Amino acid sequence: MNKFKLDWLILPLIGVAIMLALWHGLAGKKIHVLTTGIDEVGALVSALPEGDAKLKAVRAQLASGNVEALKATPDVWEAVKDSFEEKRVGLIPDLPNVVETWVSSKPYIIDPWAKRGEMDQGILRFTWYSLVLVAQGYAIALIIGVPLGFFLGLSKTFTKMFDPLIQVLRPVSPLAWLPLGLVLFMRAGPEAGTYAALFTIALCGMWPTVLNTAVGVRAVPQDYLNVGRVLKLSRWKMLTKILIPATLPYMFTGFRLSLGIAWLAIVAAEMLTGRPGAGGFLWQEYNALIYEHIIFSILTIGIVGLILDRLMSLVEARFKAIS
Repeated sequence: MNKFKLDWLILPLIGVAIMLALWHGLAGKKIHVLTTGIDEVGALVSALPEGDAKLKAVRAQLASGNVEALKATPDVWEAVKDSFEEKRVGLIPDLPNVVETWVSSKPYIIDPWAKRGEMDQGILRFTWYSLVLVAQGYAIALIIGVPLGFFLGLSKTFTKMFDPLIQVLRPVSPLAWLPLGLVLFMRAGPEAGTYAALFTIALCGMWPTVLNTAVGVRAVPQDYLNVGRVLKLSRWKMLTKILIPATLPYMFTGFRLSLGIAWLAIVAAEMLTGRPGAGGFLWQEYNALIYEHIIFSILTIGIVGLILDRLMSLVEARFKAIS
């Protein structure tokens, strides 16, 4: 039990803490630099009611640029704020740090199902939009990919005909397939973007399933097939009783890889079409140059991808247990 906690809880948390510390160390932070002489700023404070007493209390903050302490006295800050210039410092000054990212992204987290506008919604609502489309495209990828993989595994002639075509199409990026999808479904009107996204997800996501299924079919021991022939099993029983059970581990490897690519493809599709979702939100915040939200979107996309992979791993383990 203790080893389980160490492997699945403590060590990952240590890894996360190290990455957060590295991020925070590399990121920049805002500081306020005094652009006028301290005496001039002091004169502005002294001109306020009870200004001399206030100046004595805030002189150290004025010299150090401790803006948060100055803001605690609103009339003082109002008087001196034009004497400070905001700038960022650090190894990568424009990279927001952990605290800034959390503060800026908190509204999307504490109210995750909010809908304030089409592209101003809670992060769970954005993620849900993306997951629904991914599930549809992923289902299409499996429906096409599994039979195609069996054909490739069973027929050398079929493999010689179509394997070169598959190797040409497989490396093409989702960013390249989406414009073609938009052309193919242009007549669908407002739904063209949705159909193009489904086309892109299905096409990009099915190749790992196709190839791993084909490898699994070729790896079925010849003895299994010979037993099926001796028992005079029908083609359907040969498929369901021998080929599919023997190929299942390879198929699930393909399913996991396909799911990861499907999630990657929907992010790319939403970025290009401007659909509301995890990718669409990322693209919108990039165009607005809100770096905190860009980082937040990247983290969200990565965490959802991890969860999907773990869920598929659990499904695979359950099938293995049953079989």
